[in-house]
Amino acid sequence: MHDDTLPPANPAEAAILAAGLRVEQREMPQLIRLVARRLPADAEAVREALCQVRRKGWASAMVAMANRAGEVWARRAEAEAAAATIDEPEPSEDRLRAALDAAIRTRLRNAAPRPGAALEAVEAELVDVTGTALSPERHAALARAVAEAHGLDESESARFSRAAAHVEERRRQELRAAEANAREKRREEVKRLREWERSLVGIEALPGLLGCTEREALRWVAAGLLPVARKLRLPKSGGRERWEFDPAELKPLRAEVAGWREAERAQNDSRQGDRSGRAPQRGGTEQGLARAAALAGRGGKVANAAVARAAALDRYAAHFATARAMIRRIVIVTGPTNSGKSHTALDRLARAESGLALAPLRLLAHEFREALAARGVEAALSTGEERILAPGSKHLAATVEMCPFHTPVDVAIIDEAQLLHDRDRGAAWTAALMGVPAREVFVLGAPECVPMVKRIAELCGDEVEEISLQRKGPLHASTTPVPLGGLKEGDALVAFSRRDVMGLREELVKRGRKVAVVYGALSPEVRRAEAARFRSGEADILVATDAIGMGLNLPIRRVIFSTLKKFDGEERRDLNSQEIKQIGGRAGRYGHHEGGVVAVLAGAGNPEAMRALLDAPHAPPPELRPQVQPDADIIAAVAKEIGTDSLFGVLARIQRAVLRKDDPNYRLAELTQQMAIASAIDGVANLSLLDRWTYAMCPVDERDNGITRLARWAVDHGAGRPVMPPLAGRLPAPERASGEELQRAEKVHKRLVAWRWLSLRFEGAYPDRAEAEAETARLDAWIEDVLKQQRRGRVENAPEKARVSSRRKAA
Repeated sequence: MHDDTLPPANPAEAAILAAGLRVEQREMPQLIRLVARRLPADAEAVREALCQVRRKGWASAMVAMANRAGEVWARRAEAEAAAATIDEPEPSEDRLRAALDAAIRTRLRNAAPRPGAALEAVEAELVDVTGTALSPERHAALARAVAEAHGLDESESARFSRAAAHVEERRRQELRAAEANAREKRREEVKRLREWERSLVGIEALPGLLGCTEREALRWVAAGLLPVARKLRLPKSGGRERWEFDPAELKPLRAEVAGWREAERAQNDSRQGDRSGRAPQRGGTEQGLARAAALAGRGGKVANAAVARAAALDRYAAHFATARAMIRRIVIVTGPTNSGKSHTALDRLARAESGLALAPLRLLAHEFREALAARGVEAALSTGEERILAPGSKHLAATVEMCPFHTPVDVAIIDEAQLLHDRDRGAAWTAALMGVPAREVFVLGAPECVPMVKRIAELCGDEVEEISLQRKGPLHASTTPVPLGGLKEGDALVAFSRRDVMGLREELVKRGRKVAVVYGALSPEVRRAEAARFRSGEADILVATDAIGMGLNLPIRRVIFSTLKKFDGEERRDLNSQEIKQIGGRAGRYGHHEGGVVAVLAGAGNPEAMRALLDAPHAPPPELRPQVQPDADIIAAVAKEIGTDSLFGVLARIQRAVLRKDDPNYRLAELTQQMAIASAIDGVANLSLLDRWTYAMCPVDERDNGITRLARWAVDHGAGRPVMPPLAGRLPAPERASGEELQRAEKVHKRLVAWRWLSLRFEGAYPDRAEAEAETARLDAWIEDVLKQQRRGRVENAPEKARVSSRRKAA
């Protein structure tokens, strides 16, 4: 308590003493500050201030109450909202409980229009947060709370709770059965692989298997007549390898040994005839060796060569029959950012009778469509989660993964071809470049892409032409670091994480700057809105991740790096020359600025090192073999060959057996996430192998429990239950939204992307597409409003300041 024997030190303290309220000594400093803002302050003003001081403690007490009651669905946000409604300084525990109950009911009622959908939404959110499902008891309690919140009477509430418990118990049983089935399938497939590996023999066993000499065996291996199943690098051997062979593949070849020997004798006779001037015997050598090569690889049902032949990844170009039937001309258009690559190709595409523009992002596919419209050409749109039809049109804008491989066109554009080297998406560019059925293919990218594009054209037998463009305005590096307070209108500050972007934005807002933000978690619609805000001058500084390095035509004067390091998914490393050029090249947009400047934020790195990277010559890529990955046809072919219905088994065999690591032409793309999804859903009943492969290709974020959520959706799909779209529930007013609530909305939006992606492929299982699109649009609008409100953070307390000012004037 405050010591009443001491005289008040200031008018605020005097007002507090005059109010006669019980105040703890530890509360007094904050209370004095709050009352000082309300002077002149009567007893009611002091009472309001004391409630404000205590609300944080009340919220903590409410959270503890909910935890004791097992109400894990009660969030801190509900407790804070409940505390804000209490206007008596010393509420009872019952009063706190009643306020919390009211806030929870409001949230459950606003989670979705219908009780069933609200229950699904709240439980899905809890699974996302904890990674585990509610216990049956907690699920039942949540169902009752949802029913009461939606105004169901006692009998209706009981029926709803029973039905919800029945559905949930069935789902749990199905999930357990699916997990057990998947584990059993994995065990079987791992056992099959290990048995195959144990059956392999070294080169020393070939004479016994084939009835030949060791020298003959070595010759036939070198000639490719005997398939090598596996190559193992021996430890501490200076790079030596052990070659291993599958006896099941070799035994059927024993009958071909005589033919091989005959072919070799004919070949030797031919060489001797050439040396002696005799006419060689034609046909024997070529036919014999060709027949031998064709027979090499025959084997048993699970033979490695047979699996490889079924997948045909080592002959990947031949997989695209429509493109191979055409005479294609590849036009490689290279140049730095801001050199007009897209403009050149779009002009040609617009003049074509039919055409296709493939972009790396949905945002850029929209921009291609709009660019064609500006040239008088209407085009349809196809992305992973969206379709826009254009009846009668023969032009299409699409993301690279949506390339149509069976509809010939006159002209196609493939943008950002340097992504051929991307670890996660490079295989999609390989497929698009090899498979796009266009007579003229414009491949746009940085100069680093040229060697691999040429390699792919060679594998496809396509003619190649190169066009090299120069930047339309000068770009130079500043050797003077830029302080945060030295940012000017038209500057773009680049960071490499959402957290850093938002932290820099907050610092700039505190300095009175108007800021737009662009980062990967934002939808294309919000990114475009933020870009428009920067372009129009409503925001004078852009803070962004490297998402601006691809597309987004922005009038940036300077690109300023807040760091010269980034986390690439595996490690935190220095930026490379290509990244500096791609991102920094956004500065000095032609038509807006005479030139561009690339700089480093003060304390963020060495400007000289950044300049060296910007000016560095283009380094040859370390790997020229394009990445390839299976598609549905290859998955089906391999499954048939090895006699399995396990997606995990098919992918494991593809990883082990289909494409050797030393293949001269191709390398297998990373399949880690697809295998993780396969492991999670392989045991789901009533989903075919190709259905499971479709799920494995769905864009989900593993860090956001994406695979767990996908498995739940797959179980509902297999059981014939409709999969409901994720919902965000009631959103707070944008001006009151916290950073946590903004991030939660972004996550729900990302989940909606995955849901909409699946709804285009399984319309019957994902039926409420209109609701999903409406929720997506609502989140887009709310997130953009939040970002606008946060940029006005300096004046958020304006009403309160005005009230204090009026009181002072009245005094």
